[in-house]
Amino acid sequence: MVDDLEGISVFLAVVEARNFRLAGERLGVTRSAISQALQRLEDRLGVALVQRTTRSFSLTEAGEVFLEAVRPSVRQVKDAMQTVREMQASPGGLLRITVSSIAESFLSGKLMAGFIEVYPGVKLDITITDDEFDIVEAGFDAGVRLGEVIEQDMIAIPVSEEQRQCPVASPTYLERRGYPSHPRDLQSHACIGWRPRPDTAPYRWEFTENGRDFDVAVDPAVTTNDMGMMIRMACAGAGITFGMVETFQPYFDRGELVPLLEDFCPPFPGFYLYYPRRQRQPLKLRALVDYVRGAGRAV
Repeated sequence: MVDDLEGISVFLAVVEARNFRLAGERLGVTRSAISQALQRLEDRLGVALVQRTTRSFSLTEAGEVFLEAVRPSVRQVKDAMQTVREMQASPGGLLRITVSSIAESFLSGKLMAGFIEVYPGVKLDITITDDEFDIVEAGFDAGVRLGEVIEQDMIAIPVSEEQRQCPVASPTYLERRGYPSHPRDLQSHACIGWRPRPDTAPYRWEFTENGRDFDVAVDPAVTTNDMGMMIRMACAGAGITFGMVETFQPYFDRGELVPLLEDFCPPFPGFYLYYPRRQRQPLKLRALVDYVRGAGRAV
């Protein structure tokens, strides 16, 4: 029984790492020990779970079935063990959060600075990314995203006020090229676009007119995955860019950028801290949720 549980833990570690050496590093054992433990599990089951070569890794059909069967049970066991350990403990350990790069109010740091001051035993690991993925499968405790892209089976609590997006440009660009009067005019302007990865199309700029939502596929003169680069190019007069108003606000205040087409840019629900529904939440995550709810406002 103990060998079976050990083998299952090794199997899950290998699946998550997709690499025997990395799995060994996470479990604190050698690559050889990982391989031997997995082999013993396969011998007891009488079937291969993993296809492995020196350069590739994949699950067999039996491995896929076994993974789907054991992963929820192992997670429940881990949650139960963690709950028992925490009964007499203070919140502590590593709390992994993934955050959208445009969650400006959360990324200001004030909310998390206050949290670690109240809970010094918790260490934060914050990954900034705009990729959309299963946070549970990727090993994160929680995420921060716009409400519209959060899966329906997640619990979500607000961490910002309502948001707005709008196009912006520098005064020098507008003096040279003029102001657009309607979003469709953007297609004749130099635009600075965003896309998360080189293999994806540039983000389509979203607007609302007479209660109807629509988007504009601008043809960017410059495309990047970095908002800072977009802002610097816009301030330098390279063209019109698009993003969250709260991100641009300091540049509005200094007169470096000007908001455009605001009548077509109504507010929408903002950013949420979201996390999976579980019967027993880790104490460190419950502490964060309680702290965010207690803050009661965007920070």
